[in-house]
Amino acid sequence: MTGYPWTAWAVNLGVTAVAVAVVLLVAYAVGRWRDRHDGLDIVWGLGFVLVALLSAGVATVLDPAGDGWRRILVVVLVAVWGGRLAWHIGRRNHGRPQDRRYTELAARGRIGTRAYLVQGVVLWLVSLPVQLAMYGTGGTIGLVTAVLGTLVWLVGFGFEAVGDAQLARFTADPANRGHVLDTGLWRYTRHPNYFGDACVWWGLGILALHHPAGLIGLVGVAAMTVNLVRGTGAAMLERDIADRRPAYADYVRRTSGFLPLPPREPNRSGV
Repeated sequence: MTGYPWTAWAVNLGVTAVAVAVVLLVAYAVGRWRDRHDGLDIVWGLGFVLVALLSAGVATVLDPAGDGWRRILVVVLVAVWGGRLAWHIGRRNHGRPQDRRYTELAARGRIGTRAYLVQGVVLWLVSLPVQLAMYGTGGTIGLVTAVLGTLVWLVGFGFEAVGDAQLARFTADPANRGHVLDTGLWRYTRHPNYFGDACVWWGLGILALHHPAGLIGLVGVAAMTVNLVRGTGAAMLERDIADRRPAYADYVRRTSGFLPLPPREPNRSGV
């Protein structure tokens, strides 16, 4: 394991920060023009793909001695995850009203700061392990972290893709209107897609641990996990869902909120 090329990585951070800022500014302009801002959800996944590609390019030029196979692996994993997510969200949103969260923020004049700015900062922060993984060499340790990280990524990608597919089939059936999906992966966690998302990023975080500098990337992974659990993910989604769908309250009582766990049995009163 060789020393870590800090100068090259610092240049990488600057390049990706500028790129993310430009992409979010363009997305904001398009959202204003369309008077619809849910395109930001599509930009989210594709933004990580852009960061991965730029980082691989910068690393190839500034750190030619680094592990090229790791760069390819990380780009492929991020591209598969980000591309699938963008495609899924684009298909889901097509022909449907804009998410009410964006509508509320736009009505309060906070769409620029509370949506685009926050998303841009979080995107860049979460992508730290992707940027770190492009630099340095790891030898045997690098191979171990690559295998382990890829396995965790696969578990996460499976949960996210399968959970999304199960939900799409459920909501497409008019007979399920007003009901709660509590079968398949949704029997064990109320948010298999968010849990899968977290695993994907923990896997990428592990991939960057071929050098101690990779520990910095876990800051981004932790930020993503907190956001999924407490921020714009599960917590925001469930803020008033029980008011709109009474059956969801019972689902909450018997189903884990994030980690996949066996469902809790109802007590004697039937709750």
